[in-house]
Formats: sequence, C-alpha cells, structure tokens
Amino acid sequence: MATSTASPPIPWQVLDLVANNLDPKTLTLASCVSKSWNSAMSSDHLWENLCTTHFPSLTHLRSAAAPTLPYHRLYSLGLTSTKRRQRPPQKPRISLETLLFIITVNNSKSPPVTLIKPGIALPSDPKSMFRFDFDVRDHERWLGFEVLEETKVTWNVVLRGFEGVFTMMDCKGKGNFVSGSDGWFSTELPAAGCCCAASCGGMSGMVADMRLVMREEGGRRVVERVCVGVLSIVTWRYVGVDDGLRYLQHFLQPCDV
Repeated sequence: MATSTASPPIPWQVLDLVANNLDPKTLTLASCVSKSWNSAMSSDHLWENLCTTHFPSLTHLRSAAAPTLPYHRLYSLGLTSTKRRQRPPQKPRISLETLLFIITVNNSKSPPVTLIKPGIALPSDPKSMFRFDFDVRDHERWLGFEVLEETKVTWNVVLRGFEGVFTMMDCKGKGNFVSGSDGWFSTELPAAGCCCAASCGGMSGMVADMRLVMREEGGRRVVERVCVGVLSIVTWRYVGVDDGLRYLQHFLQPCDV
C-alpha cells in the first residue's frame, strides 16, 4: 500500500519573500495558517514600515513607552482606534420632546418670574444647534420684572414626569448689566462621567449660556426675550442638538449609562 508523505514546510526565506508583497489584511490572515507562518508574517521588519506609513504618530509609543511591543500589535491598535473614531456617535436616548426647560429670574426688587417651556415646542431638527430663544413679551409677569445688577438666573432641565432633573445654571450677573446692553450669564458644565472627570479636571469642555434681551420701558429695564444654549469652549460655537442631548442623558438617566 502506498503511503503518503507530508509536504516539507515552506522555507522561511520563501515565506518572507511572499510576505513582503502582502497587504496588512492578507498578512494577518496568513499568520493564522500555522506557527511557522505566524512567525514569518508577524515579523517586525514587515510591520514597521506599515506602522510608519499608516500610523506615524504611534511609532513613537514603541520607543518611548513599550520597546518590546511588536509592530503588528501596534498596527492593530492604530487600526482599531481609527475605526472607533470613524464610527458615528450613537443616537441620544432622550429627545427634546421628553424635556422641560424651567427658567427662573429673580432679584431683591421684583418677585421671581418663571418660564416653563416644554421641549415639544422647540425645533426638533437634530442638525440644528442646542440654542433656543423664548419670547416673553406677552407674559405679563415678565413685563413687570425689572432687571437689576444683582439679578440671578436659574435654568433647570427636567425629564418628563420628573424622572430626572439637571441644573444647567444657577448664578448671578457679574457686572455685565450696563445701560442699553443685554444681560449675559454663563457657567462651565461638569463632566458627564467619572472617566471624563479624571482626565479634564471635572469639567466637560462645555458652557451653559443665557442671554436676557432687554429694552427700556418707563425708565426700567425689562426682559423681552430669553436665549439659552450650550457652547463648546474649544470652538466657542453652540453644540448640536444631539450633542447636547447626549450630554444631558448622563445626568437625567444615570442608571442607563
């Protein structure tokens, strides 16, 4: 009876010659064939050039912090990081329709006035900015409120049914009320989670912003419009609606994070 003989292993020199002509994906697949193929296809001299070409910023990590880290592993880390950055952010679990904006303005001279605005009345376009204007000229109590230097504002966002509440702002004017100008208030927002807090000093990189648009009436300054929003301190532009909602859900739905 004829017996079959196993084929001799391919010399590593041949494997190396072939490997030099393979792309990263094929190299990875080929390394799974056998131990000898894995050794040949994972060689540093093959992957060093690939790392330098595709992820030049990562090549410094090896020399500075991890000199024994194989280049094929470094390439894998770079590829994973790139895919994660390219992945579209998840849709927020809450929507404007589920929120209630409650804004209160008060000082020592006038009784406090409160504006309650349901999110369902706000523009719901996710591509628009997280910035909203409220006209209060038809609100009789607001017309009776006189703005002073010491005016204090509070802005709370409530999840419907009062399942959650987050205070966006609770502050006084800081000498920014001068005759003929609007009143501005701003508060840097806290980080949305423990991991963020550790890396950015507990701050989110976003600012809650409020503007009281005023007019002179009978020698008094009264509010005719309230504008609120969330700004990025990196670009000093208002963040998008979805970004604002993703931030708020950390505080309004903490159990789901």
